[in-house]
Amino acid sequence: MKIGRQAHRASAISTSNEAAILVRGHDLCEELVGRISFTEHVWLLVTGELPSEAQRRVLDAVLVAIAEHGLVPSVQAARMTLAAAPEALQGAVAAGLLGCGSVILGASEDAGRLLHETVTRAESNKSMRAAAREIVGEYRAAQRAIPGYGHPLHKDYDPRARRLLAVASELGVCGRHTEAAQAIALVLPEMTGKPLAMNVSAAIPATLLDAGYPLLALRGAPLLARTASLIAHLLEERTRPIGFVLSHAGAAAVDYDGRKPEGFVASDQ
Repeated sequence: MKIGRQAHRASAISTSNEAAILVRGHDLCEELVGRISFTEHVWLLVTGELPSEAQRRVLDAVLVAIAEHGLVPSVQAARMTLAAAPEALQGAVAAGLLGCGSVILGASEDAGRLLHETVTRAESNKSMRAAAREIVGEYRAAQRAIPGYGHPLHKDYDPRARRLLAVASELGVCGRHTEAAQAIALVLPEMTGKPLAMNVSAAIPATLLDAGYPLLALRGAPLLARTASLIAHLLEERTRPIGFVLSHAGAAAVDYDGRKPEGFVASDQ
C-alpha cells in the first residue's frame, strides 16, 4: 500500500559493486576507512559533505556532552530490559532509545524548531529579543513548555550548555541561532517570573544549526550519543548487574492505593 506520492525513487547515500562501496560519492575503503573519524563520517552521512574542522569539532563536542548523564529513565529501562532478557543486547539498546522523547533527549529537536522560528521571525524587521518575547508569549498562551530551558538539577546554569557555547565561540561558528537562544534566556525570567536557565537541549541546536547541521536531523545527534552510553551501561549490567535492584527500588517507592479486601496486608517488595 502506497501512502502519499513517491515520485522520487532513488537514494543518494550509498551504493556498491563487486569492487567498491560508495558512501556519499566517496570510496569507503580507499577514501574513508582509516582516514576520517567517526564524527566526520556522521556529518558526511547526514549532510552529504565532509565537515570543516569547526563543524567536526562542534558535532564532536555535542556528542561528548550528551552521551552520559547517569541513571536517567532511558538507561534504567535499558538495564532492566537486559536483566529480563540477557540474550537481547539490541533489544535493551532499543528500549533505552525508545525512552528518549520530549523530556529526555528529544527536546533538542523541539528547541531547534523554537530557535529556527525565532530567527525567522527576527528577519522580518524585528530585533532578536523582540522576536523571542513574541514567540515565548505565544508558547505561554498555548500553555506549551519552552523546550531547552530549565533543569531539575542544574538550576543556575547547565554546565554542558555553557561549555558547548564556549566551544562554538572559540571555533567562530556562533551565529543567529545562538543569538536566539541567548535572547530567549534573557526574556524568560522577565515573562515567567522564574529563573529558567538554558539547558543542553537548547545549546545543542544553537551550536549545531549555526555550524550548518540540518534542522530535521537534530534528534539524531542525542540518540547517536546516548547509544554509546547505553552500550557502556549494558556491558556493566552484564558484569555488575543492578537491573533488578532498579526494579525493586521502583516497586518499593510506589504505594498501592487501590481497592483491597478487609484485612489484606501487602508483603514487602
